[in-house]
Amino acid sequence: MKPSEIIPLYPNGAPGSEGWTQQEEETRLPDGLKVVRNVVQPTLTVFLPDPALATGESVIVCPGGAWIFLAVEHEGTEVARWLNSKGVAVFMLKYRLLATDDDFPSSGWAKLHDHEKFEDLFQGLLKPLIPLLLSDAQQAVRIVRSRAAEWGLSPQQIGMLGFSAGGMVTANLALQYETDSRPDFAAVIYGAPNAEQPAPASAPPLFLLYAQDDEMANGVSMKLYSAWKAGGHSVEMHIYAKGGHGFGMNKQNLPCDHWIERLYEWLKALDK
Repeated sequence: MKPSEIIPLYPNGAPGSEGWTQQEEETRLPDGLKVVRNVVQPTLTVFLPDPALATGESVIVCPGGAWIFLAVEHEGTEVARWLNSKGVAVFMLKYRLLATDDDFPSSGWAKLHDHEKFEDLFQGLLKPLIPLLLSDAQQAVRIVRSRAAEWGLSPQQIGMLGFSAGGMVTANLALQYETDSRPDFAAVIYGAPNAEQPAPASAPPLFLLYAQDDEMANGVSMKLYSAWKAGGHSVEMHIYAKGGHGFGMNKQNLPCDHWIERLYEWLKALDK
């Protein structure tokens, strides 16, 4: 699937990572998963639907990858292909990542599957990255909204959809935004850990989805649901019995294979 355009979020360089020297690279994990690592200059990859199908809606998609890579296929381009078929424009966000070494994927893969190392990663290296991720998410919304007319989009139908670590990016945006960077809706798919805090007064409609056998996403999804419900905001949550973590558009012959259809139904209901 070929994008129509790739847009740098910060044409003059990303603030906060000016001194980063790691080189962005596309590679594959031991299980064959295609990923991008070492993102220093965040971008939006534009996937526009057939004009005959276009609805004016748009979704900024944030792939997951434990903040050390982006799963750009089953949580990125495949999602874009499906949503484009429904007339929805997609902008895949390549947000900034923690640096990985030349022995990647072995070093990053070990951290991802070793609970103790993963916790060290989160508590240590991730904290300084979180404000940069929020900045990337806010800037992505600003860009899409500022160019909505050019792409034939509604500036009031711009949402964000995130998976795992990208779900944290999405959740943080739904919790912290300014007028020009507020998403009109947010969807968190098996979202990763996120700080507990109340929903803002103008919180956007929220969609949450995960599998019960996914320990990573269980707690944060419930906290977000409770925060939105306590504030009287629109929230919908789907919990599948099985599916694990990170299924994206991959098929497992389980009910969670159809998660994106539930998301689309929710999007359509928002218009009513």
